[in-house]
Amino acid sequence: MGGWGFALMTVGMVLFWTLIILGLIALVRYLQSAGGRSPEVRATPEDLLAERFARGEIDEQEYRGRLDTLHGRSGPAIKR
Repeated sequence: MGGWGFALMTVGMVLFWTLIILGLIALVRYLQSAGGRSPEVRATPEDLLAERFARGEIDEQEYRGRLDTLHGRSGPAIKR
């Protein structure tokens, strides 16, 4: 085997191990992202309403009226 054979063998071996290492890194990242995710928690309508009230988008009367509506209680009509 001449000098070119050793050079090509060295380059091939470096590429082989690089691909193996990158494949293992990709596999570990995939398994961590797929297995580590918690189920997405969605906010309840009450939570969304409370956030709007906390931000000042609605006043207390509108908050209580909409909360009563969500819970199925009859209350005063909501004015817009």
